[in-house]
Amino acid sequence: MAVQAVLRPVSLKEANQQFSRLIREVENGEGFVITRRGRPVARILPSDEARTQDPQWVAAYERMKARLREGASLGGLRIEDRDALHDRDALHDRGRESPEANEPHER
Repeated sequence: MAVQAVLRPVSLKEANQQFSRLIREVENGEGFVITRRGRPVARILPSDEARTQDPQWVAAYERMKARLREGASLGGLRIEDRDALHDRDALHDRGRESPEANEPHER
């Protein structure tokens, strides 16, 4: 599920009177919550299709995919198997290079 920005509240009266303006803003990526008597009743959001046609969105999406392919640096730490990932003592000690690496530590 995608992370959404905070949607600007708009009263039903204003939405009715300014519908064309709201749609233009939605086309530019804005989103709104329509309220009746202060309570949310509907949302107006850009369609996913419109978003994927936006060159800025496409560029950001491609950058994110490239970073995911590269992976994150663990600062030289290697995790050899799933059990080692969950073994705090082994993981902690393996990551240290100092002489106190063999000293027990408190949890």
